Amino acid sequence: MTVSVLHQIVVFPGTFDPITNGHMDLIERASKLFAKVIVAVAKNTRKGPLFSLVERVEMATEALSHLPNISVVGFDILLAEFSQREGASAIIRGLRAISDFEYEFQLANMNRRLMPEVETLFLTPAEQYSFISSTLINEIAALNGDIRPFVPEKVAQKLAEKNKAKMINK
Repeated sequence: MTVSVLHQIVVFPGTFDPITNGHMDLIERASKLFAKVIVAVAKNTRKGPLFSLVERVEMATEALSHLPNISVVGFDILLAEFSQREGASAIIRGLRAISDFEYEFQLANMNRRLMPEVETLFLTPAEQYSFISSTLINEIAALNGDIRPFVPEKVAQKLAEKNKAKMINK
């Protein structure tokens, strides 16, 4: 028996600094399961993102433009508050490796305490994306490595521009 959840709204939060093919994989699969997927780009200045919130929202919006039931929104409030405001019934989190699980488990439990009506669902990326992280992409790009297999083409271009500008300003 198949249970349909296509009537529900789900939030996929993250820093997306930048959006990677691993993120794209998870979002594309979530778009087949839910009526609406809100890609929630966190301001998260504690992480010291390479790209501004506006740049990250623009890159994600462009990369996901082929998916009609996706919206990309920047946010700088508590995820629980954002999810409730958007009418979400679930939050999607990606798990690449067992090392992600402990943090994600803590986060899911805290979110359950803050908003018991919203479930946290975990998705794993396809095997070819399981090792990709934005942090690794940024490190490879900063050292002029080829990141094109790991990110959308426009993101690779933006990273190259950002790193070129950093070199000029040194």
